[in-house]
Amino acid sequence: MASTDLRGRDFITLMEFDREEIETILDTAFDLKRKLIRGEPHKLLDGKTLFMLFYNTSLRTRNSFEVGMQQLGGHAIFLQPGAVYTPALPGEEIAYTTERVSDVARVLSEMGHGIAIRIYGAKTGWMYGKGNLLIREFARWARIPVINMEDDMYHPCQALADLMVMIEKLGELRGKKFVMSWAYSGSVEKPLAVPQSAIIAASFFGMDITLAHPKGFDLDPNVLNFVEKNVKRYGGSFRVVHDMDEAFKDADVVYPKSWTVQPTDGSGPMDPEKAKELFEANKHWITTKEKMELTNGAIYMHCLPADRGMEVTDEVIDGPNSVVFEEAGNRLHAQKGLLALIL
Repeated sequence: MASTDLRGRDFITLMEFDREEIETILDTAFDLKRKLIRGEPHKLLDGKTLFMLFYNTSLRTRNSFEVGMQQLGGHAIFLQPGAVYTPALPGEEIAYTTERVSDVARVLSEMGHGIAIRIYGAKTGWMYGKGNLLIREFARWARIPVINMEDDMYHPCQALADLMVMIEKLGELRGKKFVMSWAYSGSVEKPLAVPQSAIIAASFFGMDITLAHPKGFDLDPNVLNFVEKNVKRYGGSFRVVHDMDEAFKDADVVYPKSWTVQPTDGSGPMDPEKAKELFEANKHWITTKEKMELTNGAIYMHCLPADRGMEVTDEVIDGPNSVVFEEAGNRLHAQKGLLALIL
C-alpha cells in the first residue's frame, strides 16, 4: 500500500475517493479495532474536537462518533438545530431562528477540528439533493474537514462499516455476489443514501453487484453510471433486476433495505401518496428463511433500524447468517479510522 495522506479532506461521498484511499481508511480502522481489543492506547486525536450537527435522530451514528472521538483522545460536541440557531442556506434564513451556513462553518472552524452533519428527509422537504447541498455549503466555507453522517444522497460512513464486515466474513471480495435489494416497509420515509452508498462501495472491490427493486424505485442515474464505470475499472459486474428471488439466487451477501420513490432530478419532492401506493403493491419484498435458502449461504446485512416483520423476519435477522450487529459495531471502528486520518 502506497503512502496516502488524507489530512484535511472532506468526507461526503466515496465517489470522491479512489480505491487506494478507501483501503487506507479500512486498514487504519482494522488496526485501531485490534488495538482496542488488545487494550492498547491509541490517543491519536488528543485535544481535537469534532462538532456534530444532527438535523435527524440517531442511535448508531451519534454514539459511534462520540465514543470514537473519546477513544482517540478527542471530544465530540452534539449540536441540535433548535438548541443552536439552525444553519440555513442563503435565502432560507428566519430572523432570530436560523444562522447562515457560511457563518456557522467559519465560527466552528475557529474553535474545533472537524464538522460532521446528518440531514435528510423531512428536514430537506424531501427535495432530493438538498441535504447534500447543505453539507457541501459547509465544506465550501469551513477551514476544517466536513464529514457526511448521512444526507439524502449518501451515507459513506455506513458504507465503510459495510465493507469492514464483508471483509471480516468473506475475506477477498473479488468475485463475490453482492445483492442490494429493496424491501417493504410500513413507512415511505426512507432516503436513498444507504443503497446508493452500498453499491458505490462494492464497486471498488471487484464484486458482482445485483441491484434489485420493483419498477418505480429507481436510484440516482448518476450513481448507477458511476458504479458501471467503477466495475470496469476495478473488476466485477453490475446489473439491475426487478425480482427478489432472481437477485438472491447464489448470492454471497444480501442487503435488503427499504428506500422511497423519489425524483432524483430535482423536479420536485417525494410524493407520499404515490410512494405509499407502490409500497403497498410490493409487500412481498420481504427477506424470509425461504429466500435466504436461495443464496450461497449468504450473510444478511442491514444498516439498522430494520422494520421487523416487513423488511425481514425475526428468523433471518436473529439467525446465524445475520451480521447486522457486528456491522453496527464496525461503525465505531470505521469512523475511528476515518477520523484518525482526516483530523
